[in-house]
Amino acid sequence: MLTIAYPLFIFDPHYAPPLNFIDLAGLLLWLIGFYFEAVGDAQMSKFKSDPAHKGKIMRYGLWRYTRHPNYFGESAMWWGLSLIALSNPQGWIAIFSPIIITFLLVRVSGVPMLEKKYADNPEYQDYIRKTSPFIPLPPKA
Repeated sequence: MLTIAYPLFIFDPHYAPPLNFIDLAGLLLWLIGFYFEAVGDAQMSKFKSDPAHKGKIMRYGLWRYTRHPNYFGESAMWWGLSLIALSNPQGWIAIFSPIIITFLLVRVSGVPMLEKKYADNPEYQDYIRKTSPFIPLPPKA
């Protein structure tokens, strides 16, 4: 957890260089990530609250472009923080944070565990064929 949170620990209020392009790119990436995580979770919550959707697969909103918008958002937020951390002389070490969290989400605890749950669901298998697993992309026909 300390490695993942490293970008947050290296901020020094006494060391405040002027904002640069990388800082702004990091902020934009963090905002995109926050949007995907918050909106994706809200869309899924609304979908699940409707009894007519019981047993169905969410395929609209952000879920049309990625099977895991909330995981993508989480990862993007850490990538954004790591970009901002580059302003600090030791900020390059922060690159390990998003690498680890993205690896965990894509290969260990996030995507694989959830998709294993739906492995026998034909509707989900069709969703897999048409929808990007992580990075938002236009759906396939």
